Amino acid sequence: MVTKAHSLDTSRKHVLLITSDVIGDRMAGPGIRFWEFSRALSRDFQVTLAVPPYLQVREKPRAPDFPARVRICRRSADLRRLVAEADVIVTLGAVVLMCPELARLEKPLVVDSYDPFMLAGLHLYAGASGERRKAVHERYRKAHLWALASADFILCASERQKDYWLGMLSALGRVNPFTHDDDPLLEHLLQIVPFGLPAEAPRYRRPVLKGVYPGIEPDDKVVIWGGGIWDWLDAQTAVKAMALIAKRRSDVKLFFMGTQRPNPMVAPMNAVEEVIALSRRLELTDRYVMFHDWVPYEDRQDYLLEADIGIGLHRDLLETRFAFRSRFLDYLWAGLPMVTTEGDVLSELVVGSQLGKVIPPGDEQGAMEAILGLLDTPNLKESYRPRLAEAAARYRWDVVTEPLVAFCREPRLAPDKSYLRTLPGRLSPKPWELGRRIAWNRFKETWVGRLVSRVLSRSRRAPGARA
Repeated sequence: MVTKAHSLDTSRKHVLLITSDVIGDRMAGPGIRFWEFSRALSRDFQVTLAVPPYLQVREKPRAPDFPARVRICRRSADLRRLVAEADVIVTLGAVVLMCPELARLEKPLVVDSYDPFMLAGLHLYAGASGERRKAVHERYRKAHLWALASADFILCASERQKDYWLGMLSALGRVNPFTHDDDPLLEHLLQIVPFGLPAEAPRYRRPVLKGVYPGIEPDDKVVIWGGGIWDWLDAQTAVKAMALIAKRRSDVKLFFMGTQRPNPMVAPMNAVEEVIALSRRLELTDRYVMFHDWVPYEDRQDYLLEADIGIGLHRDLLETRFAFRSRFLDYLWAGLPMVTTEGDVLSELVVGSQLGKVIPPGDEQGAMEAILGLLDTPNLKESYRPRLAEAAARYRWDVVTEPLVAFCREPRLAPDKSYLRTLPGRLSPKPWELGRRIAWNRFKETWVGRLVSRVLSRSRRAPGARA
């Protein structure tokens, strides 16, 4: 399936981006990131954005409003044809595991490692049986290792993540005389490309919350939770804070933008049911707390612009230290003061640039005081707007993607690929492992394989399938 927005200039380099998540009107983090990567790259290159065959696509994606084509690959042969046409391939670690032909390429391969999903998996599967938990962890770990071993250029989201990936690259043998002599800082191999936000300011098009959404009055104050509710986040504390706030004010409402993730391969997380049950038990649902299914990507600006505060809380986990919460970029974009939990890089930005309030993990009293303190600020959004705008300018997609654009202008193979194949006891994918995975993928395209795959998929979760 092809969605074409414009005719493509075949005289320019062809960059193929392979997403690990669904794209369309409703998208989560990985889909949004690759959609915006495609937009940024389309200014200089011929761009194809591909959905790999292992993803289930329920609806035809809309045509992009930038010069690129979107291809839904139904079979692995469809993806192989696109790879053969491309000069540069950009993808994520989960895709390299699921489509291991990419690990054998003799073409420049860019791996986007902005999401160290193995860390989230440690918490996500904490309640699973020992064997299942071990199997999932090994699959996630293998996805990271295969991708890092195969990449010619690696992207991450922050300085903290850069240190994390440098440690893993060292263990893989990729910090070696060849990569060091090529660049002593290893920036030819690994660079920071955080999540971004549009260069254009958000436009308010229609009322969606105040006086429109059931339970939200025209003069209410809206605290908005952007993105989904994941197990490693702490939506429960936000709801408990609302119970405290409701005793003092009746005009403050908490709105969750997403409870039903667009990707059908991602099973609902326990946190969604737990938070909804907590809200009902506290008698807050539809009175002080509202749960929406999922706001379409192009509509999010209306919701954000009607809100008064953006909130995103998380647990005190290893995942937090290396996370980059993309929802906070939307808050910056819309000029929303924020309430968040300490521990990640964006909470440090909130403190350092005075963009809102930061609280300790699990502190509902602190969350209540932070929200009410902000709402008591005269001309709240106007007073925060200059600082939020200054921070937002650093995260525009056209700014943060500069290292990716630069690599695609002068793509190159990493200088240590031959060396890696000689390492004893290497952690990178072995030829027989790649061959077995490729054979399995081709078997899944037969009618028997489709049946077997359907049964197995009921109990599996694709690595990296999150926001």
